[in-house]
Amino acid sequence: MGICRDGKAQVLQPKKLGGRRAVLFVYAMEAMENMAFIASAVSLVTYFSGYMNFDLTKSANTLTNFMGTSFLLPIMGGFISDTFLSRFKTCIIFGFIELIGYALLTVQAHFDFMRPKMCPILGNNSQSNCESAHGGQAAILFSGLYLVALGTGGVKAALPALGADQFDKRDEREAPDLSSFFNWFLFSLTIGASFGVTFVVWVSVNQGWEWGFGICTVAILLAIFSLYLGRSNYRVYVPVGRSPVLRILQVFVATARNWRLSVPKNSGELYELHDKEAGPQGETLKRTDQFRFLDRAAIPKDSITHTTHPWHLCTMTQVEETKILMRMLPIIASTIFMNTCLAQLQTFSIQQGVTMEPHLGKFKVPASSIPVIPLIFMAILVPIYEKVFVPVARKMTGIPTGISHLQRIGVGLVLSIISMSIAGVIETKRKSVAIEHNMVDTNNIMNPLPMSVFWLGFQYAIFGAADMFTLVGLLEFFYSESSIGMKTLGTSISWCSLAFGYYTSTVVVEVVNKVSDGWLAGNNLNRDHLSYFYWLLAGLSAVNFGNYLYWAKWYKYKSVVIPKEDDK
Repeated sequence: MGICRDGKAQVLQPKKLGGRRAVLFVYAMEAMENMAFIASAVSLVTYFSGYMNFDLTKSANTLTNFMGTSFLLPIMGGFISDTFLSRFKTCIIFGFIELIGYALLTVQAHFDFMRPKMCPILGNNSQSNCESAHGGQAAILFSGLYLVALGTGGVKAALPALGADQFDKRDEREAPDLSSFFNWFLFSLTIGASFGVTFVVWVSVNQGWEWGFGICTVAILLAIFSLYLGRSNYRVYVPVGRSPVLRILQVFVATARNWRLSVPKNSGELYELHDKEAGPQGETLKRTDQFRFLDRAAIPKDSITHTTHPWHLCTMTQVEETKILMRMLPIIASTIFMNTCLAQLQTFSIQQGVTMEPHLGKFKVPASSIPVIPLIFMAILVPIYEKVFVPVARKMTGIPTGISHLQRIGVGLVLSIISMSIAGVIETKRKSVAIEHNMVDTNNIMNPLPMSVFWLGFQYAIFGAADMFTLVGLLEFFYSESSIGMKTLGTSISWCSLAFGYYTSTVVVEVVNKVSDGWLAGNNLNRDHLSYFYWLLAGLSAVNFGNYLYWAKWYKYKSVVIPKEDDK
């Protein structure tokens, strides 16, 4: 295993390591880990209500909390990876944590005494008459769930960065491969998720939950093993123990200490480590005009040799690292609402699907498998994007990625607006079919509307394309713009958009219900006004896109000082 150290440490890895061969093991782990995670995400509500006897509200809230936490914990995983462990070790350790979580869920699903007695189906009787999981049973359930959340959080933080580390964007031959990595990383994620929402979900529902969780457990074990097999091929960057969060805090503290000092116009008057002092893998960042007040942290009060205490004086590169993070925040915030829309496709659109004709020929498509539509579309679109669009765009723009990271994110946001608009049109048509056939108050689960569930495929497919542009754009953007010592933390921040999107979804629905006097408050989707809600989301998404355009135009990409040949 080749090793190099961030910051001022020695580089110990030969150049021949890394490359396309190394990332094959990364793709394998991502596919198997995401298969397990997505299979759980789309089916746990059924498990909570059917096996743990939670009511529908508690089941939905438990899943939302689990999903939100799973996408927030990458922040912790990124911090640990950038400060204490290599990205490879982080993936292995957190993979084992996730493995333990699935093993607990498997054992609980298998043994009856670890679960409450199943509720009989009693017509109109409330499920509250049944005893739900509590005490030790609940402790095992939530321990398993949040060990999975912790494990997947660490893996989601470190695995994309580990794969991207195998390519050097400063090398003209490897720069295009770095962009390709993120596209194929999404492809592997999509393939794994497709198996999860079809095969694993089918096994869980038809063969038993212990089999479903058991498959997830084996998948995680194989994922860990596959990543470990590639250990001799990786370029592994080992942190020197300097926390990136601490470095950022030092800049703010030093700025406060020097607040009364005037910011010099000449960059030469600010403290910096150059060339050999910064180390072979150290980056020296050029000074930017944004957030100039932070430049005070790099102003030496007396002689340079007098005090270089990190809480009193920071390098200009350290200041620029902090500026980069601050510039990134409006970008990530502008993508949260898109993931709020995604949450609606995983809830209300599923409810739409339940009321519609589910057959494809003789095969009945379960509503919980509808999310496979965007996954299949993404699996088809990624190779086309990589093999057709990127080479053509690269010739036109000269950019290795074809288009810039921020342009790619913007395309995804536009497609999400189109998806929500189409969702409104499809829902209007669905309601008109219910009215036309006098089925407004009919139980559409037992008597589905004469309208195929695959009409929903339009909104799902376009949103799948939106996700392909935005998710990969964010991962690549945060990895590329983060400094060497903050790569994992940077990619972990991109997952936060999903977390806050899930959390915001509940707030948006409640606010809309209050303001609109109950567009979505009823139990009969045929009498609710879901189409209005979709159009509202489309309108708000358009406003959000305008906000994104402002920040994208304002953003300044980082610029690295290239050392002179005689200084190397």
